[in-house]
Amino acid sequence: MAPIGDFLVRSREVEEIQDEKLYKRVTVRINNKGVVQRDEEFGKNIGTKRQFVARAGQFIVSKIDARNGAFGIIPTDLDGAIVTNDFPLFNVDNRKILTQFLLLITTTKHFVKFAQSCSSGTTNRQRMDIDLFLEQKIPLPSISEQRQILNEFQNFHHKVEDLSRRIELLNEEIENTILRELGIIKTELSTSKKGLQIFQFKNIFRWDVWANKTAVSKFNRLTSTFKDFVIGKPSYGANVKGVKIKSDTRYIRITDVNENGTLNDDFVSPEVVDSKYLLKEDDFLIARSGNTVGKTFLYKEKYGRAIYAGYLVKYKIDKSKVRPEYLLEYTKSYPFKQWIASAQRVAGQPNINGQEYLNAPVFVPDLKTQDKIVQKISDLRKHVNKATAEIETLKNTANAMFEKQIFNQ
Repeated sequence: MAPIGDFLVRSREVEEIQDEKLYKRVTVRINNKGVVQRDEEFGKNIGTKRQFVARAGQFIVSKIDARNGAFGIIPTDLDGAIVTNDFPLFNVDNRKILTQFLLLITTTKHFVKFAQSCSSGTTNRQRMDIDLFLEQKIPLPSISEQRQILNEFQNFHHKVEDLSRRIELLNEEIENTILRELGIIKTELSTSKKGLQIFQFKNIFRWDVWANKTAVSKFNRLTSTFKDFVIGKPSYGANVKGVKIKSDTRYIRITDVNENGTLNDDFVSPEVVDSKYLLKEDDFLIARSGNTVGKTFLYKEKYGRAIYAGYLVKYKIDKSKVRPEYLLEYTKSYPFKQWIASAQRVAGQPNINGQEYLNAPVFVPDLKTQDKIVQKISDLRKHVNKATAEIETLKNTANAMFEKQIFNQ
C-alpha cells in the first residue's frame, strides 16, 4: 500500500493572465470520460487572473466533481492550457506508477470511493480535500507487474476496439441503405471544407427547385414537404418541471432520446400532468431548439404512459401515405440532416419551429419500398445492439478482473 501523495506531486506553474493572449481552458468530464478543451478565450474576458498551466501527461482532478469520477490525464493537444485552482494538477512519478496504470486505477469503484470520502460540503458543491486525498493509500504493484496487468487489460481493449469498428461499419451501412434504396447520391462541392460531403440542399431547399432533379433519385414521385404526411397542426410540449422520481407517467425530453431513436434509462416524471400532452401510438416528435435541433423520436405504447417537453414538437402522421418507422429512419439520414443544417436559424441557439418543419422536403417511395428499407435497417440495428451488449460485457468483465487483482475484492 502506498499513499497517493507518494507518486503524485502537485504542480503549481502560475500563469498571470494577459488581456491580449488567447488561452485554451480545460474541463474534466465526470465518470472517467476524459479531459477535454472547454473553450478558447482572450485574457481580457477571463475573470480569474491568476491561473495554472497544464502540461501533457499531468494528472488532473476536478475538486467539485471528483466524487463523480472527474479525473484524467492532460492530453498533448492541451499542453499549455490553463486551469483554476479548482482543477489541481500533479506530475506523475513514473518510477513508481505508470501513467496508464494510474488512469486505470481511477476508473475503479474503490478509487472513486476514496474521492468521495475526501469530499465535503453541500450536495451540489462538495469539494475534495486535496491533502486528505493524497494521504489515501492504494495498492501499488511493481512497475513490471503494472505492465503485465496493463497488457492483460489491453487484450480486452483490442476486442472492444474491434467491436466498435464493427458498429461503425454497421451504422454506415444503415445510412447507405436509405441512400441506396432511394438512389440518392451524395455530391462533394468544391466549396466544402476539409472534404466534407455536402448534399446539394442549397439548390433544392424549396419545392420549385426540388423538381429540377439536382438530387438524383430513381423514384420519380417525390412528396414535396413533410406537411403532406401530417394530420392537423403541430403541437408544442408541456412547460413543466421534471422531477427525479418514478411514477406512472414519464416526462420525455430530447436528452432522453438515444441516437437510434430509443429512450435511455434516465426516467424523469413531470411535476404536473396535463392530459393534452399525453402521447399516443406513433406520435412523432422533433426537437425544435438547441444543439439537438432536428432529433426525432417515434412514440410507441411499449414505452409506457408519457407526456413530452416543450422543446419538442409533436406531429400526427398519416399512415396511409407513409410508415412512421420509415419517417423516423429518414429523419436520421444524411439528406434530412443536411436540410436541418440549411434550415436552422441561429440566434443565440439553433432553432426550427413547428411550422418550418412542415416545409422540410422528404423522399418517400411506395409503401412496399418503405417496408423493405425499415426491415433492412431493423436487421442491421439488431447486429449493432448485439455488438454494443458485447462491449458492455467485455468492459464489465475487464473492470471486475482489474479490481480483483488490485484490491482483492
